[in-house]
Amino acid sequence: MKNDIETLATALYVKIDDMLRDWPDLVPARPATGIPLTLSDAELLTMAVMSALLGFTSERRWLRYVNGNLAGMFPRAIGQSGYNKRVRKAFFLFIRVIRMLAMDTALWSDDVWVVDSTPVECGRSRETVTRSDAAGWAEYGYCASHSRYFWGLRLHLVCTLTGLPVLFALTGAKADERETLLGMLDAARDVVGDHPGQTVIGDKNYFGRTFEAELTERELQLLRPVRKGEAKRAGQHLFKPLRQVIESVNWTLKGQLDLERHGGKTPEGILARVLTRVLALTAAIWHNDKTAQPVKRSLTAFDH
Repeated sequence: MKNDIETLATALYVKIDDMLRDWPDLVPARPATGIPLTLSDAELLTMAVMSALLGFTSERRWLRYVNGNLAGMFPRAIGQSGYNKRVRKAFFLFIRVIRMLAMDTALWSDDVWVVDSTPVECGRSRETVTRSDAAGWAEYGYCASHSRYFWGLRLHLVCTLTGLPVLFALTGAKADERETLLGMLDAARDVVGDHPGQTVIGDKNYFGRTFEAELTERELQLLRPVRKGEAKRAGQHLFKPLRQVIESVNWTLKGQLDLERHGGKTPEGILARVLTRVLALTAAIWHNDKTAQPVKRSLTAFDH
């Protein structure tokens, strides 16, 4: 099987279409009568993934490109307004497809997870902050990695050492990383139950006796750097090379999938664009795994 954007799109479309045929209840709710769909749900998600992999941050530019260059793959045109509404309403479908693709890889059974959060900036001017529909969810926060304050959200991500997304959440910029991780684990008890004895690698923010006790109750073992004044911890010598994995994954989302150039103006729009990028990363890793590529997280074959 070839490893290019067209082959990935075809394989992804077939996979999603088969899933929706087997589980029709996953299809977004629609009125019994109305205008027939221009695109199927499988085509819609495939188009969204391709837009992220090809580096399009504008939906209008992307749809013009599709009509001019990909008419053979997507012969039925859709307007920007309809495309935007459909993508925003497919929230649960995005989440289900991300999980389905992740579970359909040999990487899902990895016994080490890495956890971290990364800023998702939503505005810079004071006027944007006061007038944005995302105000109240988005808030001011601090990014220690880049020594800067920002206004927006945080994407919390749990992934394998190969970069495969396992769990994720989008919160306000000031949300406590420990509480968010516990919330993610509680929301995915089936995933945690299928991975007993899992090792979780985090940074210095994932600390506290109560927090570690909560992880122990879930049969998870925490590996993190020593904080000032603490005694040495087991596995400390293994931490640095493994910890770089999550930083690399965050850079893939930001540098190659334009996470911070999402262009969303409303909570629904921001969420849809972030989910599109998480799905694009998952789909690329899924396809690389199925085609036996040496580097599972490589997007080079799909970005042109």
